[in-house]
Amino acid sequence: MRSKLAFWTYMLLAALVSGKSLAAEKLHIFTENYPPYNMSLSGQPFAHKEEEIAGLCTEMVKALLKRTPLEYSLKLRDLATSMNRSKNKPNHAIYCVSKTDDRTPYFEWIGPLAEIKWTLFAKPGSNLKLTSLDQAKKYRIGGYKGDVMSNYLIERGFNVSTIANDSLNPRRLALDQIDLWVTDGLSGPYVASEVEDMTNLVPALVFKTTPMYMAINKETSPEVLKALQAGFKAITDSGEAKSITDVYMQ
Repeated sequence: MRSKLAFWTYMLLAALVSGKSLAAEKLHIFTENYPPYNMSLSGQPFAHKEEEIAGLCTEMVKALLKRTPLEYSLKLRDLATSMNRSKNKPNHAIYCVSKTDDRTPYFEWIGPLAEIKWTLFAKPGSNLKLTSLDQAKKYRIGGYKGDVMSNYLIERGFNVSTIANDSLNPRRLALDQIDLWVTDGLSGPYVASEVEDMTNLVPALVFKTTPMYMAINKETSPEVLKALQAGFKAITDSGEAKSITDVYMQ
């Protein structure tokens, strides 16, 4: 009887110590302004507090974190800043990002949190339709600086003009400064509607789909990673992740 009591006392203490240890491992989480996946409620390209940030992936991350004892901060910055901090510092993370060969050495991955459709959009009323990606090589394409979709096209010789603020690309389309805008199939129409009151963008071509993740710096402790993985599994198994996704896909 005493041996059983000693065993369970040990297990309880171990769990408490583990929980306290994890709570001491503060996680610094960054994201970018990429609605409707991640976005500042103020409309600004930055946010300093968790309650100032919303979006599909943000809700996923908040939900999985609630299933862990981790202490964390959540901030929104530009993509380059968010990526550099997360890549170079333990206990730092970034979402929602794609898993690419150049990022793999720096991160562990939680997810996928969402899936994006790489889409070339023409302006409303356009008759432009493409049957292959190669057909887009003769057009001027607007993109987001540092974005994986823009980089993919640039590396393959497409005529891509990138800017630091993706929300300006609908205006560039309207002014005929570009012929096509490369962006996500869900994000593009959302941004165009919010920023330019532009509806009925024409999807000229969907040419790729990519799962999106929360990327954790590889020097972060294994215990933190395990807690995050368990949190993601919990929201997936319970159906909470699907419920969050369904709201944004309506």
